[in-house]
Amino acid sequence: MPELPEVETVRRGLAPALVGARFSRVTLRRPNLRFPFPERFAERLEGRTVTELRRRAKYLAADLDSGETLIMHLGMSGRFDVRLPDGRNLSPGDFYLEGALGVPKHDHVVMAMENGATVTYNDVRRFGFMDLVPTDTLAACRHFAGMGIEPLSDALTGEAIARLFRHRITPLKSALLDQRLIAGLGNIYVCEALHRAGLHPETPAGALARRDGGPTPKARRLARVIVEVLTEAVAAGGSTLRDYAHTDGGTGAFQHAFRVYDRAGAPCIRAGCGGTVARMVQAGRSTFYCAACQPAATR
Repeated sequence: MPELPEVETVRRGLAPALVGARFSRVTLRRPNLRFPFPERFAERLEGRTVTELRRRAKYLAADLDSGETLIMHLGMSGRFDVRLPDGRNLSPGDFYLEGALGVPKHDHVVMAMENGATVTYNDVRRFGFMDLVPTDTLAACRHFAGMGIEPLSDALTGEAIARLFRHRITPLKSALLDQRLIAGLGNIYVCEALHRAGLHPETPAGALARRDGGPTPKARRLARVIVEVLTEAVAAGGSTLRDYAHTDGGTGAFQHAFRVYDRAGAPCIRAGCGGTVARMVQAGRSTFYCAACQPAATR
């Protein structure tokens, strides 16, 4: 599943085609994706102009001049193809490999824009979805209600981490993946951030808060490296994995900078460490870490 950097890469690729443009025709080639399309979905889009295209966690949100917002989620294998009449591709890339790329039978939604662009949503597994909700109720809608803070915002600080994790005995990695606390972090980038911060994935989350509720130096360091990892990944165009590819046929590059993810058995690349990357399973998901420079710790 694409994580926050991949979704942000898609947002930046879609923006030139969508923002300020009007839907002239929307074609649905099936009645549903993961969920049925909203009632009169195509009709409610046609003739409307996109005023802004935002990202909330791993969701895309296109505000319309009708007072509604088009919510889009890529699911496991969703991708957008954005093309101009001359065949040029506007988007920065596509992260899915192994058969999903460019197979017309999986083109489920085609959006023709009045500016001449055509935006096609392709989804092999159909775990993605689209919805329309009133813009003024967006924060309380079923997709966003209870969602945590944005990691690429001023809200993510050492103080915020201490406040969110205080008194929690759950493993630190699990707390970071809890979308009710911090929205948008996924398995890859949490593994990478914990390695950079020198924190063991099983460290009790509450250990990052002092007894008075303030942040420990580790909490401040973790907040900083989360932003660093995500920012670097966005700049690299995300990561290309087994299933995931860019709308222009290119690929994300951050996987070449992985320090621990998917490197079990390889030497740790931290200068002077000398350790080996290990893998363990937490809550059914692979965790990669270096036991030498990410020692187990409590308060």
